Amino acid sequence: MKIDRHKEQYRLNERINVPEVRIVGDNVTQGVYPTHKALQMAEDMGRDLVEISPNAKPPVCRIIDYQKFLYQQKRRLKEQKANAVRIVVKEIRFGPQTDDHDYNFKLRHAKGFLEEGAKVKAYVFFKGRSILFKEQGEVLLLRFANDLEEQGKVEQMPVLEGKRMTIMIAPLARKNAAPKPPADNAEGKNEDE
Repeated sequence: MKIDRHKEQYRLNERINVPEVRIVGDNVTQGVYPTHKALQMAEDMGRDLVEISPNAKPPVCRIIDYQKFLYQQKRRLKEQKANAVRIVVKEIRFGPQTDDHDYNFKLRHAKGFLEEGAKVKAYVFFKGRSILFKEQGEVLLLRFANDLEEQGKVEQMPVLEGKRMTIMIAPLARKNAAPKPPADNAEGKNEDE
């Protein structure tokens, strides 16, 4: 059986055990009432007295249909989850002595990842005695960050953690990308003719 945390989050009706409450909401006269009178008002309207803010002095309550209220709360939470930004981190691995061809291949992938909005975590992995080349690894990562300067910004400079030297690059914030102006070459050709 699934336990619903929302039902236990709010006290309602007889479970509200304070001398007086503040009533807010639609279709009610707002103000501070003794709890028994607030309960009577809710009963007369055919609704529930729900404690919204228990830490206020006096606690704040609403006279509402509790099931409808729970449904709206769940829907609001679901919408917040759907609108939450998920950060994707793509990893790119180098050796301390990576060739230019491999470097350029990985650089192209990193540019694509950053344009998609993912963060890039690039690292140099040192096997065995290759830890002696940690300066080479740092130079490689700084070159990588420099080549990606137009697509992203360095979030974390190269850090050596065990046998890995890591750098983190985040995509640049996009501001409603305007269409690019036409290339100057096309205009130049028309002027020469």
